[in-house]
Amino acid sequence: MSITLNHTIVPAVDNEAAAHFFASVMGLDYRGADRHFAPVQVNDSLTLDFMSVENPVGHHLAFDVDPSSFDGILARLNSAGVPYGNDPSEPDNGQIDHPLCPRGLYFTDDAGNLFEVMSPR
Repeated sequence: MSITLNHTIVPAVDNEAAAHFFASVMGLDYRGADRHFAPVQVNDSLTLDFMSVENPVGHHLAFDVDPSSFDGILARLNSAGVPYGNDPSEPDNGQIDHPLCPRGLYFTDDAGNLFEVMSPR
């Protein structure tokens, strides 16, 4: 059996708000909290389980996406007025010329989680 990541806990100020925010930006479904987790199914094998914690310390989560998905994410960020950028130290500079791929961006949530989205074109 190969090793795959099944889920990871993502710290949040408000787990449901964080899950809804992430799902809406990424174009994913959020179906509500399950006990103390607010899970978002990212793909067939990965769930991000947002969990409310006191004084959350953000994580860095990076995603490879196809060009069409990237366009949708960028459009949703712009539509919602969410800042993004091409540099993890400046995730609000409005640029998408990523140093590791033709197009990429970073955006953050209120817990300081840094989400990275990379596209091959």
